[in-house]
Amino acid sequence: MAHTGTGFFDRKGNFFKTAREATASDLAALLGKIGDGESLAPGIANMLLERRAEIEQLFADHDQMVEEEEAIKATRIADAGNVAHLQTRPAR
Repeated sequence: MAHTGTGFFDRKGNFFKTAREATASDLAALLGKIGDGESLAPGIANMLLERRAEIEQLFADHDQMVEEEEAIKATRIADAGNVAHLQTRPAR
């Protein structure tokens, strides 16, 4: 008897039974071939999916640090105009 089903496709159009498998395939494609011999990309892609929350937090922390770093640099540049330059003396 015929029945319906759900399938998922990666960006290349390959069919997968689960969304996780399709996403892992897309991640592996983005990573490209990693390592000698058989590529490590599929395993890394699955690890990225498993540790997604931790990875997203890592990137959020990174973005915050970059913003703080840029703010510090901007403050230093703004404060540079307030520096008094000493007169130079000839070396003896």
